[in-house]
Amino acid sequence: MSKASSFVSLAAAAALVLASQAIGATPSSTAEEHWVHSWASMPQLTESSNMPPAPFTQNGVVLANATLRQTVHVSAGGDQLRLRFSNAFGGAPLPITAVTIARPRGGAAGVNAIEPGTSRPVTFRGRGSTTVQRGAEVVSDPVAFPVQAQANLTVTTYLAQGQASTGITSHPGSRTTSHLLAGNHVNTETMNGSTPTDHWYFLHGLEVLSEPDTAAVVVLGDSLTDGRGSTTNANNRWPDLLLARLQTRPDTAGTAVVNQAAGGNRVLRDGLGPNALSRLDRDVLAQSGVEWLVVFEGVNDIGGAPATQADQQLIGTELIDAYDQIITRAHAQGIRVHGATITPFGGNGYDDATGHRERTRQAVNTWIRTSGRFDAVIDFDQTVRDPAQPRRLNAAYDTGDHLHLNPAGYRALADAVPADLFTTG
Repeated sequence: MSKASSFVSLAAAAALVLASQAIGATPSSTAEEHWVHSWASMPQLTESSNMPPAPFTQNGVVLANATLRQTVHVSAGGDQLRLRFSNAFGGAPLPITAVTIARPRGGAAGVNAIEPGTSRPVTFRGRGSTTVQRGAEVVSDPVAFPVQAQANLTVTTYLAQGQASTGITSHPGSRTTSHLLAGNHVNTETMNGSTPTDHWYFLHGLEVLSEPDTAAVVVLGDSLTDGRGSTTNANNRWPDLLLARLQTRPDTAGTAVVNQAAGGNRVLRDGLGPNALSRLDRDVLAQSGVEWLVVFEGVNDIGGAPATQADQQLIGTELIDAYDQIITRAHAQGIRVHGATITPFGGNGYDDATGHRERTRQAVNTWIRTSGRFDAVIDFDQTVRDPAQPRRLNAAYDTGDHLHLNPAGYRALADAVPADLFTTG
């Protein structure tokens, strides 16, 4: 290469560096740091009963000229973060006009106020607005916003046009209160007069730029992981309680716990939300920094299938085949997979006089425990069952429907998970 050519090449390279620095609205990262998912909500098509209340849904348009303030409970901390918004089930493009992130007043979940002076704009390729196309999601630019592990954060979104469809993406089982208010209030400290609603809309994930020893475990599950029976705004689902426990140990303090569960979800067939086999790529494999997967799902497949012997034998075989597929696909991405046994439902509507569904549960649990396919087994069945009546939940953990757990039950699940499965430090 001639000296002239070398000079031209160096000048071009320098110009590229200067251009990237000029864009410079987003922070840079070091080679040692990496992005890790710290919070997520499983996207679902919103049922009519879970739509934003009037007047925020009218004439086929949702959240026009409306501000949506939502709280998320992060797991891992970091100095920078970025957000993901989903339009996976939207019937039209989702135009987002402005987004800010802030600390909630008093650090609390579900409040409609933010701490003064903490609001920061969120951008998308340097712009304050973006459009999420149908079936897609967008990832924001990095925001310099230091956040501690287990902190609550407030994300406030303004939609000037709204979404021109009643098919929208949400997570109904937020167990966290969001707030709606007409007009643009992304920087308003207190949204006085806002309408509360216990759902998340559009917000799909939060990632942090974190240290090399930070990694995520994703939990694939149903309402028992989504937290039905837990306390609204208390963050006492079992993955939250497991996170708090992991944070007390130096060798697991770098573990993020990402909850990818939804009430009514099934492994094999669509129910409330797409089935686990079909959402594995999006909800697990496409998440940042994932090293482990916990599979705690299957009770809705068993309980939702007919109670005949033939149908139950088929659903048991199909569930085992599905677990095997999940393990194979996750292992291909270097993710270790831990299987949790299915908890009892004796006395619930899923129970049946013939006992065929219970036999299916026992057969599937036997395979989880003994097949050797999972990298580890977490025996939730043994943890929360009644020792005197193993087909039923321990009464101390039962919400009363004989299927879902109360906060004490979720504490028992969290305490039953061997912490050394998720060692990062």
